[in-house]
Amino acid sequence: MNLKQWEKITEWPLTVLSVLFIGVYAWQILAEPTGVWNWSAEFVMNVMWAVFALDYVVSIALAPQKWEWFKHHLFDLAVVVLPVIRPLRVLRIISALNALHKTSGMALRGKIVMYVASSLIILLFVGSLAVLDAERYAPGASVKTFGDALWWTFVTITTVGYGDYTPVTAMGRVIAYALMLAGIGLIGTVTATLASWIVDEVNDDEAKETKITREQVERLNTRLDIIERKLDRINGSRITSDDVANRR
Repeated sequence: MNLKQWEKITEWPLTVLSVLFIGVYAWQILAEPTGVWNWSAEFVMNVMWAVFALDYVVSIALAPQKWEWFKHHLFDLAVVVLPVIRPLRVLRIISALNALHKTSGMALRGKIVMYVASSLIILLFVGSLAVLDAERYAPGASVKTFGDALWWTFVTITTVGYGDYTPVTAMGRVIAYALMLAGIGLIGTVTATLASWIVDEVNDDEAKETKITREQVERLNTRLDIIERKLDRINGSRITSDDVANRR
């Protein structure tokens, strides 16, 4: 089995597993289960993490150029090594959308919009859960509810930064750094896509105007040709009449 075959086999199962992972993680943060329920949630997430780690090990083992594969999959390594960013495994859903795009005929700009929207929603949700988990019981914390966390995450990821809610823990600040960097990337992508759309619209309008101008010129040339033929006929008739008069 080669790497492409392995990725094809595991693409959708791992995507579903990623969704289940974020579901269990969200339930654990929002419901705050205790006792056996909390232990069960931890156990399920650890099992899923083990599956993700196994996928990473198998993938790098099957990669023909292991160093190149390693350099292009640093995020997968971080997800396996750093427990704090494991919830971001749900971002695999975005890459799984490729399978749908291959058959939908969606234009490149439409794909970019889909990726940006999906990334924004996932980052908002996961970031809110992560900062709530890190902050709500810390001394002097201002983020104590999921609503507060969602508002703070949205303000941070858009790089607005009102300052009404601020993280006080080291982990909360690390999450803030990550969200700000992600926000800059998303805003840059949106700006570039919008600029590309505007340029295309302007080019389309210019092309239409050029087409109309060419059609007008062609119609004018056609009329001039008709007028020239008529003038030639009139001149020809006059010459014939003059010849007849001269002969008489």
